[in-house]
Amino acid sequence: MYDRLTASDIKKMEEEIEYRKVTLRKNLLEDVKEARSHGDLSENFEYYAAKKEKNKNESRIRFLERMIKTAEIIDDSSGNDEVGMNDRVEVYVEEDDMVESYRIVTTVRANSLKKLISIESPLGKALMGKKVGERVEIKVNPSYSYFVVIKDIEKIEDDSQDKIRSY
Repeated sequence: MYDRLTASDIKKMEEEIEYRKVTLRKNLLEDVKEARSHGDLSENFEYYAAKKEKNKNESRIRFLERMIKTAEIIDDSSGNDEVGMNDRVEVYVEEDDMVESYRIVTTVRANSLKKLISIESPLGKALMGKKVGERVEIKVNPSYSYFVVIKDIEKIEDDSQDKIRSY
């Protein structure tokens, strides 16, 4: 399955790869050399820790490169009056009689603890393209669904502070 990413997601990943290759890789290699120079490798914890960090960096680079290579680029534009990518949406949850606010993002930025919901989630899928005042059914699974009413849509233009999630 391909990740659905925006051009902004790809740009952030490329920037992270560049940083990891140019800056971090060099520093981590120096750490490994320094730790290796301390003598017996069989009992050298610093050496193993430095190698582990170096390998984690290389693994993250490969992961990001693979994600970019296999990504499906999606358009993040939407009408001014409809829910789209990066928009903050305030909804009234009928079942709970409460108002919640969420932001619609791609899967690599999703973080439910920060109210960043993926366009792949049931709520994200259901809200995309809807307008203020619409009553939307959120189908969680075949036997359970609930309704929300869209109260407000706030367009977010600058997503530069959003982080690409680590796996």
